[in-house]
Amino acid sequence: MPVPKIDEQLGIEVYATETEGVRGVIREATDDFEVEEVLVDGSKATIEKAEAKQVLGASPTKRQYLLCILVKRNWDTFIALKNIAKQLDISQKQIQIAGIKDAKAVTAQHITIENCSMEDAAKVSIKDMAIRPLGYFREKLSPYYLLGNDFTIKIKAIKCSESTVEKRVTETARALDAMGGMPNFFGHQRFGTTRPVTHLVGKAIIRGDFEGAVMLFLAKPSVHEHPSSRQARIELRSTLDFKLALRNFPKQLRFERLMLRHLAENPADFVGAFRRLPVKLQELFVQAYQSFLFNRFLSERFKNGFSLGRAEFGDYVVNVERSGLPMFHTAKFADSENVTDVNALVGAGRMRVALPLIGTKQRLSQGVMGQIEKHILEEEGIQTGNFRVDAIRDMSRGGGLRAVVTPVNGFKLHNVSASTASPRAHQADLSFMLLKGSYATVFLREIMKPSDPIKAGF
Repeated sequence: MPVPKIDEQLGIEVYATETEGVRGVIREATDDFEVEEVLVDGSKATIEKAEAKQVLGASPTKRQYLLCILVKRNWDTFIALKNIAKQLDISQKQIQIAGIKDAKAVTAQHITIENCSMEDAAKVSIKDMAIRPLGYFREKLSPYYLLGNDFTIKIKAIKCSESTVEKRVTETARALDAMGGMPNFFGHQRFGTTRPVTHLVGKAIIRGDFEGAVMLFLAKPSVHEHPSSRQARIELRSTLDFKLALRNFPKQLRFERLMLRHLAENPADFVGAFRRLPVKLQELFVQAYQSFLFNRFLSERFKNGFSLGRAEFGDYVVNVERSGLPMFHTAKFADSENVTDVNALVGAGRMRVALPLIGTKQRLSQGVMGQIEKHILEEEGIQTGNFRVDAIRDMSRGGGLRAVVTPVNGFKLHNVSASTASPRAHQADLSFMLLKGSYATVFLREIMKPSDPIKAGF
């Protein structure tokens, strides 16, 4: 089944299932996409205020880190944290998260705020945002404490009958379940949905071309972005005048304007321009390129007929915790002596096949998969040593592993109903839970199989 061109550009070159999709649209309204974070102790950050429960052993005794629930609507995570820090008159570095959440969505997540009282946190007043203090925690929050996310999603503008929607959704969910879950591709958000350039910027960075990276980030336009933003990028590409661009770039392009302020005064300091961005955002560029390479590896695995739920000679395999999270420190290769036992454990859900996230310290797979990975790196003109970025050490990546499949837990198709906007269209309400690092849009992509992911809300 052919995939949309934009998917191919992100390395997502295949579908895992051969079922018909329902098409439709997600995020027609912000409230159609809800995300609630789940921590390793089972605590869930709920959008609606719930009965207070102890989270991660937080206590009322004042300590250095205040644990809170942040609920936001239609906010980019980094911009939300910047606004909270500004109102509290603290550094943004004093606010920590377990995971980044979708921007065009209603999301609830845990945060810690360093050296902040419950009273001060409760006074934060920002439109479409709320902070609910829970108590004090012994250390700052990090991805270590994140289990995953609960999703509640409405797919609207479906142009097939109610019975057809139910049939197609059910068939796709069953097909994925038989594979052990969904393919663990990095989703569209990883790269920028309306302007997917993050991985291209990352590639330029690891090749040492900071000028090229800056110009990609600032001046590569997209037909899908707002016309004023597109025009400002086109003018900068033509004039190379950073002072003029600073006057022309729309206010909502906050990160671009941070770089432009620096370049207006220091037009040749492209490394310095990147340093103006939040560290977490700096890291995302090279991480996005790692993600692109992983997507290509996984796509080629499919094309070569390899299974998600079976290890081949030379594959990485990792153990799985009771929670379902893979334990990457247990990684080993499947070989002629252990492959039978390994596949028995993979089949039982106690191990998973994994692929490399390329970096300075991560070796390629062995066997046929290793040859495929090597060929892709050669095509890209990249070596593992390129992921050491001496100019900005925070951008360097050691690499790691990522499971090729991730379970879709608790999936439910709650309802299929007639659309209020169009009597010939339907709406599907569904919910599911994914482990950390996995993307709801990857699951929805299999369910919907959109011809145009951007118009479909991805």
